Amino acid sequence: MQSKSLALRTGILAAAAASLVACSTTPLPPQRPLPSSIPAVPPTPPKPPPPAPAAFVRPASGPTLARFDGKNNKGLDIAGSLGDPVVASADGRVVYVGSELRGYGNMVIVKHNDTFLTAYAHAQNIVVKEKDVVRQGQKIAEMGSSGTDRVKLHFEVRKQGVAVDPEPYLSGQLR
Repeated sequence: MQSKSLALRTGILAAAAASLVACSTTPLPPQRPLPSSIPAVPPTPPKPPPPAPAAFVRPASGPTLARFDGKNNKGLDIAGSLGDPVVASADGRVVYVGSELRGYGNMVIVKHNDTFLTAYAHAQNIVVKEKDVVRQGQKIAEMGSSGTDRVKLHFEVRKQGVAVDPEPYLSGQLR
């Protein structure tokens, strides 16, 4: 009986092996190409990275009275009310507080690095002093009309000592 069982087992194993060989050697039917009328789906392009945060923030919330033109206006004039807060546009160190520069009234200058300075003119009250370290958004002065005919902030960005248009820096287009 054992020999019948062994013969049966051997037969089953042989059949299984034959079917495995048959399965693995049977070629797959050729793949049909897509008809030319069906357009290929293009891969989804990667999403662009989010825009970089602006290097500088707007130092006062009022509307713009006058824009940079490089000749008559070396910055932005921003409207406001007497006493409105003026904030540091970026982290830096206060390098000047005073009213000695004609046409600027009470003014604060903040040095941000070896490239950039920002100037804040016509303040009513200045709440920082020279050598203070300030953070972006920190109140540094209150809006006023010193050295001008109306309440406003005159704001300048200076790159290596030269006045540049502040708006691209405020919008994040330039850093």
